[in-house]
Amino acid sequence: MKRILDIAVSAAALLVLAPVMLVVALVVRLDSKGPALFWSQRFGRDGKLFWMPKFRTMRTDAPQLPTHLLPNSVDLLTRSGPFLRKSSLDELPQLWSVLVGHMSLVGPRPALFNQGDLIEMRSKNGSSVLLPGITGWAQINGRDALTLSQKVALDAEYSRRQSMVFDMRILILTVVKVFRAESITH
Repeated sequence: MKRILDIAVSAAALLVLAPVMLVVALVVRLDSKGPALFWSQRFGRDGKLFWMPKFRTMRTDAPQLPTHLLPNSVDLLTRSGPFLRKSSLDELPQLWSVLVGHMSLVGPRPALFNQGDLIEMRSKNGSSVLLPGITGWAQINGRDALTLSQKVALDAEYSRRQSMVFDMRILILTVVKVFRAESITH
């Protein structure tokens, strides 16, 4: 049932949001040199790598590291980057990853290819078997304000509690958090 919902919602959202995504792509292209989309290699379910798209919010010479590990990450942002991140508009291309089955609407956020510590922690608590999500229990409970250990603990809690009702709750709370721009530090 979850996969059917993922396909239906992502397909509908891609159609409805296509004009918004076109405008965002144009803003990114006019704002800085480089492509509108940034593709990063991420860990999916059971440690399988996949390519995940986002609208580019950083300069093309930014290292591929988690933002919290970058010294002066603010200096690497494009002019439109802070707004795209605060509004979460940079995440919209991930609907494609949901449609093709690399991601789900709800699940742990996919780890970057070089986040071995996160992958190891998720493997130990069993949450690595979950399909990664655009949003998740950790995102609505602190997002950037959480430590890695706290995020992984929330991923494990989601793994234990997951259900369609819980996913719907997380999706609704995500919309509320995005409109309030809560817990976004970069």
